[in-house]
Amino acid sequence: MQKPTIPKGTRDFSPEETAKRNYIFDTIREVYRLYGFRQIETPAMENLSTLMGKYGEEGDKLLFKILNSGDFLASMSEADLKEGNAARSATRISEKGLRYDLTVPFARYVVMHRNEITFPFRRYQIQPVWRADRPQKGRYREFFQCDADIVGSDSLLNEVELVQIIDEVFTRLGIRVAVKLNNRKILSGIAEIIGEADKITDITVAIDKLDKIGLEKVNEELASKGIAREAIDRLQPIILLSGSTAEKLTRLRELLASSETGTKGVEEMAFIIAKTEALQLRNEVELDLTLARGLNYYTGAIIEVKALDAQIGSITGGGRYDNLTGIFGLPGVSGVGISFGADRIYDVLTQLELFPESFSHTTELLFVNFGEREADWLLPLVAQLRRDGICCELYPESAKMKKQLSYADSNRIPFVAMVGENEMKEGRITLKNMQSGDQTSVAPDEVAAIVRGRLNQ
Repeated sequence: MQKPTIPKGTRDFSPEETAKRNYIFDTIREVYRLYGFRQIETPAMENLSTLMGKYGEEGDKLLFKILNSGDFLASMSEADLKEGNAARSATRISEKGLRYDLTVPFARYVVMHRNEITFPFRRYQIQPVWRADRPQKGRYREFFQCDADIVGSDSLLNEVELVQIIDEVFTRLGIRVAVKLNNRKILSGIAEIIGEADKITDITVAIDKLDKIGLEKVNEELASKGIAREAIDRLQPIILLSGSTAEKLTRLRELLASSETGTKGVEEMAFIIAKTEALQLRNEVELDLTLARGLNYYTGAIIEVKALDAQIGSITGGGRYDNLTGIFGLPGVSGVGISFGADRIYDVLTQLELFPESFSHTTELLFVNFGEREADWLLPLVAQLRRDGICCELYPESAKMKKQLSYADSNRIPFVAMVGENEMKEGRITLKNMQSGDQTSVAPDEVAAIVRGRLNQ
């Protein structure tokens, strides 16, 4: 008989892994709620008409399409089948697809529910997304996104709050990070003043590689993209800007003085940095001119977060976009958002051993089952402890003691309670600490405090 398998690029999560993932989701969720964000959920599948054309040609190829129910070939003629045009056939036999991200479904949600929504609308969403990508290390076909967006407000205070949220989440998780900021308008201004406004993407893609390939190779790449020598020379002092964020902003004001767009970008950045500095955040916030993530998508601030103590890519990203809902016929709704990369955060917490110990188990106390009389005596006590918030189990069978203790060991249950004939007579419980091996006789009403005391240490 063939062994069961799961599709490539998907994963099962054990109870321990799920508890650790929930620790990340719960931390992010708590902070989002603290800042007044409200949760929504959208369906796993959307109409393909909603998804197609929103992610570019490459993105369209990565959409998982769902076959129409019933006889999906009924809409295909014999000529269609013989033609063998996979892309065209797919549109005829599938009208729905799995969501590729949470942003496009959110835009669709805002347009559909605009009469019920009060703007500015602050929403968060923690759900899985699917991409028909080639699976490789760290890249999956099914993964979770943890998004928060504010739409219907142009205020830069929204960007400031998102930086605060990032700082709070990573402080709670114990991960030291650098929050890197840039602005699309600054990048546009740079391209403008060197006389290559239409080459903004080529310029930023090249500058982005400065750390990896060095200045000489960056200049070679710029030249290979048809950027004039004079423009490359004018770009040098900007690429090599150093010093504190305040010094960089002062120099940028001078360099971009002739660009209205660039100057606006510098002022926006100065506002965000000044406000975050006044908040005494626990993680560093810095201006990074090489930051250009998803450039065609963002119109203002760009945010990226790097872990300082682990070699891994960006673990959170986001920025300002000006026309999220325009794709669905509702123009002029500006928004700004961030997305935490839960899988990468999980890897960092694992690598740095930052998960709290208590996430390796859920049950705190196991009652050994010696037989029907003892079980009858214990059932009301187990019920009361659960009402008191203690996660506990009564072993279902009166199996050998060794087997029951082995069960507690395997599931990392920190306490085991034993009640036999003597204990029932005396109205006491023998409580064993599985870590130290110590056994004590306690009254039933002392159990909760002892278990909780050990778990809160």
